[in-house]
Amino acid sequence: MSRKLLVYLLFIVSTIAVNAQKKKQPNVIIILADDLGWADVGFNGSTDIPTPNLDKLANSGVNFSAGYATHPYCGPSRAGLLAGRPQQRFGCENNIGKKFKGEIMGMPLGETMISEVLQDNGYQTCAIGKWHLGHTKEYWPNNRGFNDWFGFSGGSRNYWGKSWEKDFTTWHQIMRDGKPEPLENLSYLTDDFSNAAVEYVDKYSKNNKPFFMYLAYNAPHAPIQATKAYLDKVDYIEQGERATYAAMVAGMDTGIGKLVDKLKATGEYENTLIFFYSDNGGHGKGSNQFPYRGQKGMLFEGGIRVPFFMSWPAGFKGNQKLDKPIIAYDIFTTVLEAANIKYHDAKKLTGVNLLPFVKENRPNKNPHEKLFWRYSDGNGYAVRIGNYKLVKELVRDDLLLFNLKTDKYEHHNLASQMPEKVKELQEEYKIWNKNNVDNLWPDTHIPNVLKMKKAREDAVKKAVSGENRYK
Repeated sequence: MSRKLLVYLLFIVSTIAVNAQKKKQPNVIIILADDLGWADVGFNGSTDIPTPNLDKLANSGVNFSAGYATHPYCGPSRAGLLAGRPQQRFGCENNIGKKFKGEIMGMPLGETMISEVLQDNGYQTCAIGKWHLGHTKEYWPNNRGFNDWFGFSGGSRNYWGKSWEKDFTTWHQIMRDGKPEPLENLSYLTDDFSNAAVEYVDKYSKNNKPFFMYLAYNAPHAPIQATKAYLDKVDYIEQGERATYAAMVAGMDTGIGKLVDKLKATGEYENTLIFFYSDNGGHGKGSNQFPYRGQKGMLFEGGIRVPFFMSWPAGFKGNQKLDKPIIAYDIFTTVLEAANIKYHDAKKLTGVNLLPFVKENRPNKNPHEKLFWRYSDGNGYAVRIGNYKLVKELVRDDLLLFNLKTDKYEHHNLASQMPEKVKELQEEYKIWNKNNVDNLWPDTHIPNVLKMKKAREDAVKKAVSGENRYK
């Protein structure tokens, strides 16, 4: 045998071995809902919104009943998810304003996203749906580790295709790989995103490589819009806003069912690691955070505790529930472990590998003993250490301390009774906060929080206005 032939054969064998190893790596899908309330899915007890496909997926894996978003509103939550570490560490704590013309118009290019790591390690990658992490081309998904992109770069938009923006059209324009998608190709946006997900699975399954899909629905974010077909699914709901919101969730669930069907048809389902969760709590326009206090924009449980599950039939047994606190930073770390990828900058990540906690020989300790949140340069912050949670919330003037073991709905403020515990958690927050940096953009969300505060105060005044007449 000639030397050239021997080298060629060794090359072929090596290539086959590498491809076989890559195929053993799981596909990864992150499905992100937008402003979905805790109680708006069947696997968390919803009885009026039909989510049969999400419920089946949740039952096939592990439901994280104490699963947290990294932030109480949209853009920062996504930044923390894709970076695998606190968004306050790199200046992305606030939403990017539509008109703000700063030097950095998106998530800093020096910050590595999970998509970039997976792409560098042979994964096919696609982003679908809402982005909200950069105004201009250099910050768009195609330049952040995604081979394919179908979606829009802004934070919200209508569901019927055409943008309402005239002076900044790319903020709301539906794009495909950096080019505007013709309006005639669009229908109802949730369906368009679901159909794109199905198409990408069909495309990627034909290659001998694993794939990563970031499917970021803008449903059920406002505006509250749905098709008649999805409204018919919830015709029994009398309250109009709730009915339309429920239809939006039902539409998303229908699309996720189509995606799972395609995964099964292509033989990819068993070895696909799927995460589902919401970027923050429900927005209050028809959503339901019951039984938790608060909503989107707040650091009470209703603003940050979200529907959250993980499924991987080939990786671990299903029909599990984990009550221990976990957070979206954990997704990055867990994916690297599942794919057996050695990341050179792993020390920067603050997430925990969740796989040991869902396998048979699970550790007794919690994935996290300490969790921190902050918005708007510290106008609001929260610390959870063990069962105690300290909250400084802009919609309230008091510092709040709760024992989540005995008061998981945050009804009883223990701050005056336990000043030493308040001081302990404040000191922990100060230590964590030292590593944060200045935000890159002003916070456009604060006026919304202050409106909620004023509305509550006005309602209370009105409610008690006639009380003294009867004394």
